[in-house]
Amino acid sequence: MKKAIMNWSGGKDSALALWRIRQSGNYAVETLLTTLNATNRRISMHGVSEKLLDEQAYRLGLPQTKLYLPEESAMSDYEQRMADALQPLVDRGVTQAIFGDIFLEDLRQWREDRLAKQGLTGVFPIWQMPSLQLLDEFWDAGFATIVVSVNSQYLDKSFCGRVLDRAFVDELPAGVDPCGENGEFHTFVYQAPYFAEPIDIQVKDIVTKTYEFNTATGEQQTSTYYFADLQAL
Repeated sequence: MKKAIMNWSGGKDSALALWRIRQSGNYAVETLLTTLNATNRRISMHGVSEKLLDEQAYRLGLPQTKLYLPEESAMSDYEQRMADALQPLVDRGVTQAIFGDIFLEDLRQWREDRLAKQGLTGVFPIWQMPSLQLLDEFWDAGFATIVVSVNSQYLDKSFCGRVLDRAFVDELPAGVDPCGENGEFHTFVYQAPYFAEPIDIQVKDIVTKTYEFNTATGEQQTSTYYFADLQAL
């Protein structure tokens, strides 16, 4: 079997990608690779605590590789830190890097270009699968997930902290991808067919955060996100 890294966000897409990988029997996943905010020790973009990430890894029975990034990080700095994190794994014989990407062609190309520099090949088990079909497979397999991060550009606060089920999908506004593939929302998987047991969680609060960043054209842009502050019971 080929040795692989599972790029793990804790959300539904990476969880389903890992499910397919395990079913294929073609890869030996050596570690879960996750990026976290170095200041608050939460999963990047998802805002989930490191403790809950550890709960997932414990139930999976897999080791972790954590990449801690500063609040403000230039792309060149991110790429160097990622390369430094990957190199010891490559030295151990890892040749594949698995991702839960679905549609974003430019993101896939960016990943593959950078992986190639370290002799790694990208693996995309759920690539270009219809979102609703993926969700049906996800639910039918026994997964359950909660929405932990919402981009206010697409959805209002009421969608944050809810279980992602068929009722949730039915209420999505037109144009919002049911898997949130365009950054509309992110999730945390608390039940999975390969977990030793579910993770008991509750939503402590919904937190609003506003970020300022520079676009590719140099313009300043403001984005507001809602985060579900989860805690284990």
